[in-house]
Amino acid sequence: MFKVTPTAAEQVAKAAKQGGTEGFSLRLAAVQKPDGSIDYRMGFDEIGEDDIRFTSEGVDIVMAPEFVPLLDTAVMDFVTLDDGNQHFIFLNPKDPTYKPPSDA
Repeated sequence: MFKVTPTAAEQVAKAAKQGGTEGFSLRLAAVQKPDGSIDYRMGFDEIGEDDIRFTSEGVDIVMAPEFVPLLDTAVMDFVTLDDGNQHFIFLNPKDPTYKPPSDA
């Protein structure tokens, strides 16, 4: 199932507090582009009637059932990239652009 790293969970909590969206769930969505790569979307939202709901690292997550096949093996992390900027990233073996993290 989809997982959130502890670092990402901490950042989600900070974003919810800063944005005044504490108490809302983190909604995830994914769309497969024509080249096969996956476009990820997220934001805070209320729970819908048909949503899949679960918790990872204390983050309440919801997604529409149609997104589960693209997201079920993914991990969301929060990292500092080579340019020094921090971003949420999705590590997803189902994405053809996926590269496993290196220990280097």
